Amino acid sequence: MTPTGRSLALVALLTLLLLLSHFLAWLEPVRLPAAALLLIVLAFDFLHARQESPPEVGRTLRSSIPVGVWSRAGLSIRNRSERALEMRIHDHHPGEFEVEGMPVVQHIPAQRRLDLTYAICPPKRGDAEFPGTDLIIRSPLGLWQRKHYIAHRSTTRVLPNFRAISHYALLATDNRLSQIGVKRQQRRGEGNDFYQLREYRAGDTLRQIDWKATSRYRKLIAKDYQDERDQQILFLLDCGRRMRHAEEEGAHMDQALNAMLLLAYVAARQGDAVGFMTFGGKERWHPPRKGGNVIQQLLRSTYDIEASTEAADYLEAARQLMPLQRRRALVLLITNTRDEDSDDLTAAVRLLAKRHLVVVADLREEILDKAHQKRVHDFPAALRFHGVHDYLENRSRNHEQLRHHGALTLDLLAKQLPVALVNEYQLIKASGRL
Repeated sequence: MTPTGRSLALVALLTLLLLLSHFLAWLEPVRLPAAALLLIVLAFDFLHARQESPPEVGRTLRSSIPVGVWSRAGLSIRNRSERALEMRIHDHHPGEFEVEGMPVVQHIPAQRRLDLTYAICPPKRGDAEFPGTDLIIRSPLGLWQRKHYIAHRSTTRVLPNFRAISHYALLATDNRLSQIGVKRQQRRGEGNDFYQLREYRAGDTLRQIDWKATSRYRKLIAKDYQDERDQQILFLLDCGRRMRHAEEEGAHMDQALNAMLLLAYVAARQGDAVGFMTFGGKERWHPPRKGGNVIQQLLRSTYDIEASTEAADYLEAARQLMPLQRRRALVLLITNTRDEDSDDLTAAVRLLAKRHLVVVADLREEILDKAHQKRVHDFPAALRFHGVHDYLENRSRNHEQLRHHGALTLDLLAKQLPVALVNEYQLIKASGRL
């Protein structure tokens, strides 16, 4: 319980009265009654505020919210008192959240309920806890204010931002995939699995003609093919210290997860099973699964994964994966490498390629491209340019070595990863290499 500005002002006036009474004799008879009256009023207001029951507080919060997106949280406050309450409300939210609409001052009539909402924006994935709410309530005469902490714990999961997936779904429905850079890799009817029979069309190849059906119906009948289904897609996700690098679009770890979810959505629609394994920190294994809820499963399994400060051990990760994934799969290794990783990564690719088709998506820092394209105008700039150039040349040679051992490589910026993975996946499906 603390005094308000109103009570401090009354005490200041009483003090002034006591000082003036030493100089003005006619004030002496009123100073003691005035002091007694003020003490009685302060005590009455204090006791009345102490006897009041605190309001009831409840919170409405979604069980999961996307990272980097503004969402709503709600409070329901019931005034159980017989008088109207004026209070300052502050809901305890995670300290790193961006918040709009908190704290707030509200007036709640007697025996009434107040519902209010405020906006929250989480900056990172993981579990977020809302432990309780602070209520600062004025006494009936406004001379005191009492702080109530109402403990009512709520938690929510901050998931990767899956807006890109819903955007892809919309474009897929409207047949406008090229708007996000996804290319169509083959003409209809040129897949690997038989789909249906239909009448011959101009442009069909002789391989597509079904001669038995043609003789039966006395007209040219062609076979329709589709890409093979029920294949295994497995992400091998580096969670080591290199994936902590952050750029304007977000950390490499976050962008890798978004790319994984987007390709998982595409692959699930193609009838393939999708899974993942993490290494270089938090180790997690999710075997390939099919079905319409595969995205929800992946979201629940990856929302709290963060890049660690450990070094990624590619060869050990490959050794762990081989007995877990015995069926041939498309293994998509998403990482961020340096020259010193070359031998370890090459050994891992050599092991994985004995059974699987391996794609290494090696993320490149955007600052390297900017430094390489920057104009050289003095000697330090020339040194910087040649240093970056040599680094990129070594990186290119390392990727060539990976390709020599059977891997496909993608050297790209993190923001290019989602669409690049989808295009590479569709190209592999069309070629029948898997």
